[in-house]
Amino acid sequence: MEHITLLLAIVIVTALVFDFTNGFHDTANAMATTISTGALRPKTAVAMSAVLNLVGAFLSVEVAKTISGGIINEDGLRTEVIFAALVGAILWNLLTWLVGLPSSSSHALFGGLIGAAVMSAGWSSVNGGTVVTKVLLPAVAAPVVAGLAALLATRLTYRIGGKVRNDAQEKATAKGYRAGQIASAGLVSLAHGTNDAQKTMGIITLALVTGGVLHPGSNPPVWVIVCAGTAIALGTYLGGWRIIRTMGSGLTDLKPPQGFAAQTSAATVILASSHLGFSLSTTQSCSGAVMGAGLGRQGGVVRWSTATRMFVAWGLTLPAAGLVGAGAELLTKQGTWGVVVVAALLVAGSGAIWLVSRRKPVGHGDVAPSDGGTEPAGVVTQAIAAVSPPPTAAAAQTPDLNLMTTIPAPAGTTQDPARPATV
Repeated sequence: MEHITLLLAIVIVTALVFDFTNGFHDTANAMATTISTGALRPKTAVAMSAVLNLVGAFLSVEVAKTISGGIINEDGLRTEVIFAALVGAILWNLLTWLVGLPSSSSHALFGGLIGAAVMSAGWSSVNGGTVVTKVLLPAVAAPVVAGLAALLATRLTYRIGGKVRNDAQEKATAKGYRAGQIASAGLVSLAHGTNDAQKTMGIITLALVTGGVLHPGSNPPVWVIVCAGTAIALGTYLGGWRIIRTMGSGLTDLKPPQGFAAQTSAATVILASSHLGFSLSTTQSCSGAVMGAGLGRQGGVVRWSTATRMFVAWGLTLPAAGLVGAGAELLTKQGTWGVVVVAALLVAGSGAIWLVSRRKPVGHGDVAPSDGGTEPAGVVTQAIAAVSPPPTAAAAQTPDLNLMTTIPAPAGTTQDPARPATV
């Protein structure tokens, strides 16, 4: 710690700021479906997720080693490059949070790191094979695998529960699934801490290597693990309500069995990838699982307009964060004044985004289910409710006087006054 320079300290603080934004940006991954189905209240959900994020940060360092010694060549790498990469990642995280899109914080970090490294030392500074095998391929496979797993799990769940015949049984079953959701949401939070907190550990470790504090290939020190876990936990507790709203009800209307299937599938994929050192996006895994669960229920609807916006954001994340990171690195190469300018731009950009968000603030009350925890009405239910109900039997026996007229009876006949002829 005594060898840390001022620049290195700034980079470490900036990395922890990114970790904080990662926390509130990705809270929706674990808790959106749990909140939308009423299994947990919003504040309780984010508090639980924050604690488990912190615990998960201590479970593994495989992803951290992938970042600190795999994606970028450490030889000759300047500390300013790490700073520029973090600037690109933070600004993209804040921008997508502002518009409520669950984009990948992981890919924002990788994009910023790759863009800054290329601007500093050229394409040879990037390990292309590692990027393809441990970043790009998991990015494509994770949402597909999680989505298919959630779809099959949802169909299996409904088939097993198909013997439910009355409202009492249905309520009891829903209660059981909500309890299962709480457990699966905890598993996703643990997985998120295991996977995403490690990314910041890897960045700080990489900065310490470039600053000469650690030897190349070193594992993250204990104080780095503690700081990264605490930062992501604090960010998670803050709650990214905008993205929670999109994930919880913007993609599809979820019922407790679907929420349980989606979260269990996503947690399995994330934990398996963390064990293998694949730095995949927890956002993409959870989003894919939510869409798969939406398609798994008969009559379920996925809002493809929202999903399309999300896919576009996923595709733009790496290049957009990379361009910002490259621009920031171009400035930091100019010397101390360039680093100061980049820091000022980061503060100004973050402040501007926050001010814009205050125009239409979104809080925990905007994501909680209505009626104190009941499930939101689905598309079909809303359509049926919009149609006027058919007349009751009593109403059918009461003729509408506006549509009645009396036809005189022919001479010599007697009209029954109780049954007037109508047209």
